[in-house]
Amino acid sequence: MKTDIAAWDFFLKLMPVLLLLALVCPTMASSTQLSATDSCGPEVAALKRSIRKLENKLLIGTWQVEHLQRHKYFLPFQPVVSNIKPETDTDPGVNHNSSGTLDSSDVTVMEPLPPAGNLIVHDKDCSELFDRLRPPSGFYRIRPKSHQEPFLVYCDMEDGGGWTVFQKRRHGKVDFNRDWVDYRDGFGDFKLWNDEFWLGNEHIYSLLSEGNNLVKIDLMDWDGQRNYAFYENFRITNEADKYRLQYELYSGKAGDALTGGGGMVEHWSTCLSGMQFSTRDQDNDRYLQGSCAQENKAGWWFNRCHAANLNGKFYRTGKYKGQYDDGVVWGTWKGLWYSLRHTTMKVRPLVFLDVTGSGAGEI
Repeated sequence: MKTDIAAWDFFLKLMPVLLLLALVCPTMASSTQLSATDSCGPEVAALKRSIRKLENKLLIGTWQVEHLQRHKYFLPFQPVVSNIKPETDTDPGVNHNSSGTLDSSDVTVMEPLPPAGNLIVHDKDCSELFDRLRPPSGFYRIRPKSHQEPFLVYCDMEDGGGWTVFQKRRHGKVDFNRDWVDYRDGFGDFKLWNDEFWLGNEHIYSLLSEGNNLVKIDLMDWDGQRNYAFYENFRITNEADKYRLQYELYSGKAGDALTGGGGMVEHWSTCLSGMQFSTRDQDNDRYLQGSCAQENKAGWWFNRCHAANLNGKFYRTGKYKGQYDDGVVWGTWKGLWYSLRHTTMKVRPLVFLDVTGSGAGEI
């Protein structure tokens, strides 16, 4: 819709009024020397009122079009030139320029349609999407908070369905040794089912801030064996508090590595509950002699330092040697010197009726 189209419509509506005025009102003054305005006072006044009404309609219509385009209820008109080649023979009904090509005024144009699914976002997470449509696993846009812009996530619709994935490791092609801003905003690839990514602490915060959720951590070693851990009410605070980690009851078969496992000493130095997030350029751990994030080449919730670090360095074949235990580790299952092959961190509401029941560690 264009403004000049509205103006043309305004002119067409005004034309009958002008013709009527020309027939009723004389163009020359009468013998009484009255001017045209004096002899046709009521008609002129009515015409002015009609003009004002049409001008108001035109103004409101123009504003509505601009408002709709600004808020993307529909895309602005963008002509697309067709790929049809011009005929070699000159047609009398077609204008050609000196180079023999078609003039732009004669080229067929078409208005592109907006892609489906990106105009309205209904779902605050993948569980709502699952309940509404039962779609396959894949990337979808969600909006956890009504005041936020929607963002892209991977929805795991298997394993009972409704899981929103916020971390995935698969092949080691994505570098997880990143700065604070990268971990805050998110990084990685969001196209294929096996892409690696970190959703971003801001998105994770908005996704988990209300609590009442269940986080599942899926693990797989280099022999294809799978394991898992559940944590209830897994959440993090905002950036002002450095995305401090909080969680409650653990269950599963992989062991409670986030709490540290082992005895009191190990628990004191490796429990991640209440720990702030650290990156190589922001040290927020309790290790006073150094930086856990720099030593372990990852952004994570570190204590002094950890028994679990799923963002660590990707070592192939599992067992590795190094100065630090900086692999993709879940210490209560494979120990600190075994780097896992696949990991996934995903969340859905604590009360959720899935279709098959979860717990098999499908990733």
